[in-house]
Amino acid sequence: MLPTQLRFFLFVGFLSSFVGCNRTQPETADVSTAPPPPTAPGPALTSLADSNAVTLLTDYGRQYPGQELIMHTRHGDMRIRLYDDTPLHTANFLLLTRKGYFDQTVFNRVVKGFAIQGGTSDHFTIQLSRYRLPPEISTRHFHKRGALGMARYDDEQNPGHLSSSHDFYIVQGQKLTPDQAQANAGRQLTPEQKRAYATVGGTPSLDGQYTVFGEVVEGFDVIDKIANEPVDTDQWPKKDVDIKLTVVK
Repeated sequence: MLPTQLRFFLFVGFLSSFVGCNRTQPETADVSTAPPPPTAPGPALTSLADSNAVTLLTDYGRQYPGQELIMHTRHGDMRIRLYDDTPLHTANFLLLTRKGYFDQTVFNRVVKGFAIQGGTSDHFTIQLSRYRLPPEISTRHFHKRGALGMARYDDEQNPGHLSSSHDFYIVQGQKLTPDQAQANAGRQLTPEQKRAYATVGGTPSLDGQYTVFGEVVEGFDVIDKIANEPVDTDQWPKKDVDIKLTVVK
């Protein structure tokens, strides 16, 4: 039996239908001549599938790279740096950000002392097809405080450790002694990683199991504020914590 906290990230859902939204134009607007809103470049979110995600995202990442984002919440902003050596996860996160997908989502699961998970909501207006990402798990990247990773299904349903397309998490974690960190880790830790778990904290039980593709570099207090939100029985904050993401670099 997996610990409750670990199972928290193993089971993620993929939405197959979304609610449409129509906005009434002002009476003075000339809708016949008004230019259409700009469309973000890249593949349509409904065109992605397990069979073509690698090709489409590889091409997108090469054409439209990005390194840093700002995540805006009612608790403040977090600056997030994406990794170059996780190209599929990084390109996917950039694509969904630029297409506005994440701007309709919230932090939907919060476990204080462990992590905050976002990427879904109950008021979608942008369609996203079902697809998954091949794992890009690296020994260089670990679940220290502020680590950004992708959730996935459990091993029985997903022996290939394929990542969700949109359910992400940010680690809060706790400080652990080097021995505690190694005892809880899913793989051998380096001395530097043990020091990080002792000084800034994290969740080493997830190491080697999930793809970490970025990290928070500013706004760590926002993680704690979201983690302190009162939650319902499903660990969904009782008051939504909306997400707005912007690529800044």
